[in-house]
Amino acid sequence: MTNSDLAPIVLFVYNRPKHTKKTIDCLKRNYLAKSSELFIYSDAEKNKQHKIKVNEVREIINNISGFKKIKIIKRKKNYGLAKNIICGIDDIFNKYNKAIILEDDIETSKYFLKFMNTSLVKYKKNSNIWHISGWNYPISYKERKKIKEEVFFWKVMNCWGWGTWRDRWKKYKKNPKQLMKNWDEKKIKIFNLDGHYDFWKQVENNYNKTTNTWAIFWMTTIFEHNGYCLNPLTSYVFNSGNDNSGENTRSNINYKSKINNKMIRIWPKINYNFNHIIRLIIKNNFKKISLLTILKDKILRYI
Repeated sequence: MTNSDLAPIVLFVYNRPKHTKKTIDCLKRNYLAKSSELFIYSDAEKNKQHKIKVNEVREIINNISGFKKIKIIKRKKNYGLAKNIICGIDDIFNKYNKAIILEDDIETSKYFLKFMNTSLVKYKKNSNIWHISGWNYPISYKERKKIKEEVFFWKVMNCWGWGTWRDRWKKYKKNPKQLMKNWDEKKIKIFNLDGHYDFWKQVENNYNKTTNTWAIFWMTTIFEHNGYCLNPLTSYVFNSGNDNSGENTRSNINYKSKINNKMIRIWPKINYNFNHIIRLIIKNNFKKISLLTILKDKILRYI
């Protein structure tokens, strides 16, 4: 893989200076950082209270180095997270055929860029593969011993450090009204990992205008086109934003697991038959998360 094969890195930031600095510091330690182009989209403050932190973030990104090229796009008005990301990715794909996308709370392994770029080159011509994820749900050492694969394909999209190609992203559609009208219970259950986690709730919340997000509609787009997502068994990233500091994340549950500091040794043949052991482990993970969420909600009612 030559430097000309490297995908641009697209980073979205807002008002979290500590998270942003850690994200950039981790990225700089990546083996391919010095050969990569970095584009940073900095959203403007939505109110006066956020202006100080937005300016602190902009001071950080104004003074970074360690990449082949750095371009900073500072929004003059507040776009909000969803619009900032959608418009930013659209901008990048007007010029590039692939991209690696991160938000300001994603800490990466030194092998993250290598894994992402290798995957984007390897599966470029396979139109069934829509999404490359750098993250996976935590799997214990004992559970990993049962699994031969280092990467696997499945239908669930993870957006904590990810990549895709222009031709796939161009089919992105955010239309909660149409989804609510056209999807039946059977389709929703399959989408919800056989009912183990309610991803669909995010579509309903967007439809009811109680939230405004983007990622769930990338997942529905992939699902509608029968696309597949590639995941590493062991994550190349850690999300430090599950601390109630984000605009759309309100959770104290940290999916913390060991960060992968090795490159994939064996790339399997394309196999769309889901690994049932991996699926079962992740389903059980969701079951634990649901129980923790219910318990937390009960505790909060009595505080």
